[in-house]
Amino acid sequence: MSDGIVWETLPVAIKGPDAEIRKGDFGGLSICLLKLDKGHDTRPIFRGMPDDLCQIPHWGYIVRGRIRLWTQDGPQSYEPGDAFYWAPGHAPEALEDSEYVEISGTQEYDELLKHIGAA
Repeated sequence: MSDGIVWETLPVAIKGPDAEIRKGDFGGLSICLLKLDKGHDTRPIFRGMPDDLCQIPHWGYIVRGRIRLWTQDGPQSYEPGDAFYWAPGHAPEALEDSEYVEISGTQEYDELLKHIGAA
């Protein structure tokens, strides 16, 4: 048995037909495991936020799949093995079935989840 962070043991924060976020809180940081099905575009859920994009920073790692990140400066691509810092002003889109780890401040992430739940 692993002492690490495991998909099955993290509480579900958001679950939809083509996306799931599992989230654990650790000393002011949220560590999230995300699964997005191919074609899932997060831009609609960020409507109403500044520039209609996610406004909190995330650090993370792409485990599986390919992600296109929409930003004000244009799209960027991420593949398995890529570590990332996503500055405020972004929205991921899954180009393939994708899984990634995302680390963010807990307070900011909880506010984001409230917005997503209302979207």
